[in-house]
Amino acid sequence: MSEAFENLSELAASRVSPVVTIALAQLLGTSLWFSANSAADDLRRAWGVSVADIGVLTSAVQLGFILATLVFALGGLADRFPASRIFAVCALLGAAFNACFAWFSTGIASGVVYRFLVGICLAGIYPLGMKLIVTWAPERTGSALAYLVAMLTLGTALPHALRLIGAAWKWQYVVLSSSALAVLAACLVYVLGDGPHLPLRRVLGAEGVLGAFKLPDFRAAALGYFGHMWELYAFWTIVPLLIVRTSLNSNLPGSSVSGLAFAIISAGALGCVLGGILSHRVGSARVATVSLALSGFSCFAFALGWRRLSPLALLALLLVWGATVVADSPQFSALSARACPPDLVGAALAIQYSIGFAITIVSIAATTALFDRWGVDVVWVLLPGPVLGLLALSSQWTKNT
Repeated sequence: MSEAFENLSELAASRVSPVVTIALAQLLGTSLWFSANSAADDLRRAWGVSVADIGVLTSAVQLGFILATLVFALGGLADRFPASRIFAVCALLGAAFNACFAWFSTGIASGVVYRFLVGICLAGIYPLGMKLIVTWAPERTGSALAYLVAMLTLGTALPHALRLIGAAWKWQYVVLSSSALAVLAACLVYVLGDGPHLPLRRVLGAEGVLGAFKLPDFRAAALGYFGHMWELYAFWTIVPLLIVRTSLNSNLPGSSVSGLAFAIISAGALGCVLGGILSHRVGSARVATVSLALSGFSCFAFALGWRRLSPLALLALLLVWGATVVADSPQFSALSARACPPDLVGAALAIQYSIGFAITIVSIAATTALFDRWGVDVVWVLLPGPVLGLLALSSQWTKNT
């Protein structure tokens, strides 16, 4: 049986680009991330909960992801076991817990448990997908990771598209659609297997992993990434709310909240791809810096002008914001991967993601808790992320030049 799977893996790698396969699996697997948010309106009606409560469901996913990435990083699991096997197992478990959320949740208390378990499983999908890219195409890290994060972005937006397609479906069926996609992701990666680069290694322990932050280039990329993460997931969480509370909700004929949310979030996929192409010409550092600056400017412009801008201008601004808010992410990951010794890549990326997603819990909690009081003006809370990220990048890289 194992020989048959090995032959199938070789056939898959020869006929289909491993990068394409991993990116597609990332798209399907990460649809689990915001599957509950696509049903937010239904959940608020069915359970009688608030915007802040929906934010708690998202934060539960983030918390599960954080704890699991810490285990992967500090326990050495990310570098000691085949990444493809971890990915496949976590995608299957994530699909199961997501299905449990759909069928067995009766309120926020039970829903939080299942979303937390989904977050744990996502730690074996997103960071391990990053490592799989490096094992197959280390010479194309910047552009390959750009495609991977593009798929993560589409995966994040995908539940909104499923909600749009299944407008008449019960919310449970929309959530279950993501489980089916995650099962397909597990099959794709299991058949592909690991690449020939970055072989398995011994475990270095917590001190060895955290030692990556002593490297100036890794530290610069990580600090920029942390500022980016303050803004990113909070923005994705409140996109539907921004649409509902602005002129977009009533003044664009033929549009829907789900359709607009999908368009705005999925614009980040195009931003990632363009950033990956540009990284070949100007380098990942410049692409990351410019993307972070444009995202911060979009946040600032939206906060100042959302009351006065026409619906089309507002949509254009949100599309630019959606495209730039995530375009820097793969470039930060590429910079971090290049700054680390080969035997630290998996664990160092995992610890960076763990800290970054811990930051998202605070920003998501702050924006959703304040939304009922401040309304759309809550976007001002997101602005410090890109500003501080740019300051950290500037000060750190100035020391290195």
